[in-house]
Amino acid sequence: LKTAYENAASYRDERAEGSARILGINMEGPYFSREKKGAQAEEHLMLPDYDMFERLYQASGGLLKIVCIAPELPGALELIEKVKDRCTVSIAHTAADYDTAKRAIAAGATQVTHLYNAMPPFLHRAPGVVGAAAESVQVLAELICDGVHVHESVIRATFAMFSSRRIILVSDSLSCLGMPEGEYESGGQKIVMRNGAAMLADGVTFAGSTTDLFQCMRRAVSFGIRPEDAVRAATANPARALGADDKVGSIALGKFADFVVCDKDFNIKQCYIGGKPVVR
Repeated sequence: LKTAYENAASYRDERAEGSARILGINMEGPYFSREKKGAQAEEHLMLPDYDMFERLYQASGGLLKIVCIAPELPGALELIEKVKDRCTVSIAHTAADYDTAKRAIAAGATQVTHLYNAMPPFLHRAPGVVGAAAESVQVLAELICDGVHVHESVIRATFAMFSSRRIILVSDSLSCLGMPEGEYESGGQKIVMRNGAAMLADGVTFAGSTTDLFQCMRRAVSFGIRPEDAVRAATANPARALGADDKVGSIALGKFADFVVCDKDFNIKQCYIGGKPVVR
């Protein structure tokens, strides 16, 4: 987090020149359930700690925009209430049931991290986090649309259930994105990338995605999502979740001129950052 903040600080004075920029940091961990830790190393998991959050928030210079929490953990609801006005609280890596998720939402959680993954399934007698989020109109839901983490039928059903205004497409991509298949490392753990999926050494647990956000958007369209809905979910909605929709997320007067020019099949023709073309 400290390194990310230092990098972000170095970008701030160069925004007008169109340099890369960090608009927010997502604190995904360590306040997670051991049962649903996913690729998080168990020895790093902690109970919700407001003092720790405050130290990290100050170190980030206010760039910490999202904090992820398993709401069933002791102290989670209290932490949500304390930080909800300074950053987005996202329910994540959790074994919470429906009632617990509803309490977290009532306390101030307004987002769910990679819906369906690392949480109980959506069942007709046990709707869990998915059901609680779906019926709470203020809650946005992240969706990994790589065709591996979530089945395309569920992706279509989720857009119908939440509407395109409440879906945030995320890549959840790893540092091995774009690399050949093989063995890599993430967070101190060995991962194996094969057939478009990245798994821990156990061969069962997803370590993350090997697909970038633009390809996730294209795959959503290929799964039957309307192009305008897929684009909104990959641009305007995440900007709103970060509180950065006054700067990015759409093409409008006064915002950073960051955009991609595509043909009708969403093949990239040109990219612009800060109004300047990026050489491809």
